[in-house]
Amino acid sequence: MGLTELTEVTEVERPPGRPILHRLLHDATARVGLVLVVVFLLVAAFGPSLAPSDPIDVTTDRLQGPGVHHLLGTDGLGRDLLSRLLYGARLTLGTALLAAALVSVIGLVVGVAAGYAGGLVDALLMRTVDIVLAIPGLVLALAVAGLFEPSLVAVMLGLVTIWWAGYARVVRSLVLALRERPFIEAARAGGASRWRVLGRHILPGVLSPVIVLATLDIGQLVLVISGLTFLGLGAPPPTPEWGAMLNDGRVYFLSDPHVVIVPGLAISLAVLGFNLLGDGIRDALDPRLADVPMKPGLWGRRRRGRP
Repeated sequence: MGLTELTEVTEVERPPGRPILHRLLHDATARVGLVLVVVFLLVAAFGPSLAPSDPIDVTTDRLQGPGVHHLLGTDGLGRDLLSRLLYGARLTLGTALLAAALVSVIGLVVGVAAGYAGGLVDALLMRTVDIVLAIPGLVLALAVAGLFEPSLVAVMLGLVTIWWAGYARVVRSLVLALRERPFIEAARAGGASRWRVLGRHILPGVLSPVIVLATLDIGQLVLVISGLTFLGLGAPPPTPEWGAMLNDGRVYFLSDPHVVIVPGLAISLAVLGFNLLGDGIRDALDPRLADVPMKPGLWGRRRRGRP
């Protein structure tokens, strides 16, 4: 059998790849992550409407444990923890999502420009990336955030200042690999302009990895934002932000641990959700796994066997 016949038979007999959404929803771990992310996004969107009381309303019910009147208890000033948690979801997650969007856009623009233009443009942009990556990230973020009054905007600017460089380097590598592919050469030979090649072939090829990176990094951004706020660089009191709630409750950790456990558990579940969803999106977008059957895994999860 000749090579042409073998290729034709293979193409006919090869089962069609499952759609990306189908592969994502049939991954048990990705479903857990998706449920967690959707729940937290709904809480961020509608939490203030569901809050039973004002999150900054000081009462005499100090350090009450979870009960009928306060489902998650109260903090050291008698403020309802459930209300503060619901309000804080919008601030913490909203800041993380906006930071991830800005980082993705900046990294995408810089990486595509460096990889596609090449020459002097590539050299200048990549030397800038090297300088940013050479400075310890946390130190640079603290320095930028410290230039402004403590706020979530200052924290976000500090994170965006350092986070985009890693994205730019990844995108540049992808563009350098893509622009030498045969279909790019064919498009150029067919008379396609540089902008058409960029818009129709280069950008679609780098968007998937950027989406996966951004989804995975949202969890890390939530951790860093909460950490910087815990250190006093984020939202000032009495703003109901999750990191600030941890800072307010740390002195009561031994006597009234629920004051720390409530925001700490919210941060942990949010990070877990975005990490699981990011892993699921990465697997769903991997073309090598499109036709690979699922295999039983831990706790009954059906894992894909990598070729």
